[in-house]
Amino acid sequence: MDSRLYFYGRFDGVEGLSELPMIPTPPEVTPSSGVVVLGRFQPFHLGHASLLNAANKWRNEKAPNLNLIIAIGSSNREESLKNPWSAEERSAMIEIWISEMDIQNVEVVLIPDIEDLPNWVAHAEQYHGTAGVFFTSDAPSAGLYEDAGWEVYTEPLENRESFEGWRVRETSRMLSTIGDEEAVREVLSQTIPSVVVDYLVSNDSLRRLAFLREGGEPVG
Repeated sequence: MDSRLYFYGRFDGVEGLSELPMIPTPPEVTPSSGVVVLGRFQPFHLGHASLLNAANKWRNEKAPNLNLIIAIGSSNREESLKNPWSAEERSAMIEIWISEMDIQNVEVVLIPDIEDLPNWVAHAEQYHGTAGVFFTSDAPSAGLYEDAGWEVYTEPLENRESFEGWRVRETSRMLSTIGDEEAVREVLSQTIPSVVVDYLVSNDSLRRLAFLREGGEPVG
């Protein structure tokens, strides 16, 4: 059965009822608290890698008993230029990088969007656990979690201009029809970990960007 959530709020400046599939549904048992890093990871890039390395270093020094929980948001969004890779693909990118870096005691969880900021943290806690430690480079997210009683640590995003998600996606889109794989790898490895670039190229996960519009409709 398709599980859906209905709620009333403002979406794109318009009040009304919104409907999004709850994929996945919350686990029956709320996970244990941990050090949470939240992102869309569209795709997983070097800015994310820097943030996760900082969170892991903090966890190993300050709270080695806690798991590092990587929370992937927007798991229920349709494919579009803003969301070209599925939650499962993004999870695979992260897990490949984790294995390469040999980071231990890590959980990767998927969290669907609800487009309801005031209730976001309570919603997300069903998936990543309640008040633990929230590690982020995003000021609005830090504020939401602080207001919800979380211990929050902010880490400046390294080389933010180069590592903004939309820039990385646009570069990927421009390379999506290039047949020279080595050239594609060379360019993308400037902003995406090499093991993730290998995953994207080997699984032909770039070409779709040439055929998507912002809303997800195919071009042509």
